[in-house]
Amino acid sequence: MKLKEILELSLQELAARKHELREESFHLRIQQQSGQLEKPSQLRAIRREIARIETVLTQKKSKAAPAAAK
Repeated sequence: MKLKEILELSLQELAARKHELREESFHLRIQQQSGQLEKPSQLRAIRREIARIETVLTQKKSKAAPAAAK
């Protein structure tokens, strides 16, 4: 998922996507430990996408906080 697509998602959609990616990451790590993982680069890509989502979540929450304080 590209950054542009991530920015368009709502907070709930971002949280759901992050949860899905964490589950997928867990399953891929298990495959890696058992030697069944065919594409190790998948793990890296998922970790990076989770980081992008967490960054966008933090940015959106920090923008919402000052608006709520007014």
